[in-house]
Amino acid sequence: MSGSDAWRQVSARLDAEQDWLVDLVQSLVRIPTVNPKFQADPEINREAEHQAHLESVLKELDFATEQSLPLPDRPNLTGRWDGSAERSLILCGHVDVVPVGETALWSVDPFGAEIRDDRLYGRGALDMKGGLAACIAAARAIRAEGIRLDGRLDVHAVVDEEAGGLGAMDLVKKGVLSQAALIAEPTWGVINPSEGGLEWVRVTIRGKNAHAGWRYNSIYPQVPSNKRPEPGINAIELGARFIEAVRELEREWGMRKYHPQLPPGITTINPGVMLGGAGLGPDGRPLVTTNPAIIPDVCVMEFDLKFLPDEKAEVVRAEFEGFVHHWAQTNAWLRDNPPKVEWEVGGLHFPPVDTPTDHPLIGSLIAHRTELGRTTDIEGFVAVSDAAHYAGAGTTCVIYGPGGDGFHGIDEYIELPSLQESAKVIAGAILDWCGTR
Repeated sequence: MSGSDAWRQVSARLDAEQDWLVDLVQSLVRIPTVNPKFQADPEINREAEHQAHLESVLKELDFATEQSLPLPDRPNLTGRWDGSAERSLILCGHVDVVPVGETALWSVDPFGAEIRDDRLYGRGALDMKGGLAACIAAARAIRAEGIRLDGRLDVHAVVDEEAGGLGAMDLVKKGVLSQAALIAEPTWGVINPSEGGLEWVRVTIRGKNAHAGWRYNSIYPQVPSNKRPEPGINAIELGARFIEAVRELEREWGMRKYHPQLPPGITTINPGVMLGGAGLGPDGRPLVTTNPAIIPDVCVMEFDLKFLPDEKAEVVRAEFEGFVHHWAQTNAWLRDNPPKVEWEVGGLHFPPVDTPTDHPLIGSLIAHRTELGRTTDIEGFVAVSDAAHYAGAGTTCVIYGPGGDGFHGIDEYIELPSLQESAKVIAGAILDWCGTR
């Protein structure tokens, strides 16, 4: 049987049994899996239950399954059809979701998986239980048609992507890798072979404590006197100046750094956390943050720093550290008390993804979309995904999945025609990449 004939049979099977895919998405959405790092509540932190349910589905499809614990009570789930390593493929999706927010603003039950006008609603429907289900439905249709793959096929259902990707990182550390990986994040049918890198970086500026009552000593000229208290150095004010300087660096990067698959200015440096106070605690945060009568000696700032797919993390880090050093040289106090720069805050580090557009996996996705009468755009993934962790370990990654709206927002939904189309295209990519016996 030719590859085209096999794909047409599999597509027909998916059409004939499309209710199976819809039912699977509904069953997954109805098990709340809010990441407990954002909202701790056993009623909605049910990843273990979700993975047990999904494992039963994979076992029915003859996958050899395994659960592992990258985090307490938060299992990863993997499924495997054995085959050659040379043509091996990972189908990856994360199962954790962000909080619902204010439930009263939703027009549907956030975990009801209600269907209205070809839209399946619910938290996680689009981001990204729908894409994961499409991968599994594609594999099911291949097996149902009696087709055996030459290459190994793995399904990775991972936790914690929304908070940094410790689930995928754990599998990578354990060497659970393949030649290629397809991450079924929502892309609205656009193929994303690239993704910028991301760092969480902390900059700590130290000042000098003093009583706020004598603040005038540090900002106005004073007559020399033995009774004059030693001036303080306000770390928060230094931090404010630093944030303004970083904004200019961000602008400069945006003007000179460019990748053809990503929007101009994607190299943002977002100041997401700023804490000032007195004393530095063992957690790297100020000890006292509730006493305005103290001239603070600590200002801690944490930035979400993005860089281009074709940049190396170590080069970007060195460039940022060089900027911090040169900025500090403009201030007499900071020249002798330089800011401290720390990387991978919270363990977060996303390597870049930069797969060549002529890679066979991309060619397969384009070809099968064309057979379905669809044109295809190739763009970079603007956010970050678990593709970063696999790519950082040497696996070739492509991000491709269905469309919808409301992800990380109100009334999240996945478009059912897009879900079905994604399953067909992914099935074609599996057949082409893994090959058949």
